[in-house]
Amino acid sequence: MMKRTLALTLTLAVAVGVTTAAAQVKTKVRVRVVSHDAKIIGTGVGGARVNVVDPATGKVLAAGIQKGGTGSTRSIVIEPVERGAPIFDTDGAAAVTFELELGEPTVLEFIGEGPLGHEHAIQRASKSLLVLPGEHVLGNGVVLELHGFIVELLEPTAIAAAAGTADVRVHVRMMCGCPLEPAGLWDADRLQVTVRIYADGRMVREARLAYAGEPNIFTGRISLGGLSGGERLVAVASDPTRANFGRSQELWIKR
Repeated sequence: MMKRTLALTLTLAVAVGVTTAAAQVKTKVRVRVVSHDAKIIGTGVGGARVNVVDPATGKVLAAGIQKGGTGSTRSIVIEPVERGAPIFDTDGAAAVTFELELGEPTVLEFIGEGPLGHEHAIQRASKSLLVLPGEHVLGNGVVLELHGFIVELLEPTAIAAAAGTADVRVHVRMMCGCPLEPAGLWDADRLQVTVRIYADGRMVREARLAYAGEPNIFTGRISLGGLSGGERLVAVASDPTRANFGRSQELWIKR
């Protein structure tokens, strides 16, 4: 009698295991990483990395690189946004689509970071979502929004305190690479762009940069008088009303 009971228990256990395995359902989830107040982060700026994580275990269930275009300027920026409209889901628009296998409703965490082509400007955003087996999430998908600017210090490329002054040239773009110009869709006049010098963890000098007459370019000059070398020069762009900030790579000042 005990042997028959044990055999029946094992049979049931195997049957439950087969049923559980068979219950895994392929579920498509599309993810888009976008620039706050702008367009999709596409191949032009290196794309974005997306991870799908089980927050209960920390295990990465899927990963991919978002590639493609920045989407339709008209649908994203110009036309009034209607609820449920596919503003990001247009031909060629960058996205990552995962095919996950789920056996039951599962809370997943989606993590996006980019732009990958500009390491010093990379930001990260995440979102948790309950996903149901077989209930595909497509269209606009899960949208992850990155705040900030891509700020690149073009000049100087080397600097010495003994020079007395430094002419500065900076390239500033939205995180998607979208252009900045006065009265444009992304208005350069909204930004404050400065060059700063830091020493011992504090700012010791700052100079305002002005729009240089061509998209994305800001120029100016900063004094190096009184510096001894070993300080760091960095350019900063800010639009606090829209919570966008960015900084360039650092340049060390020599003696």
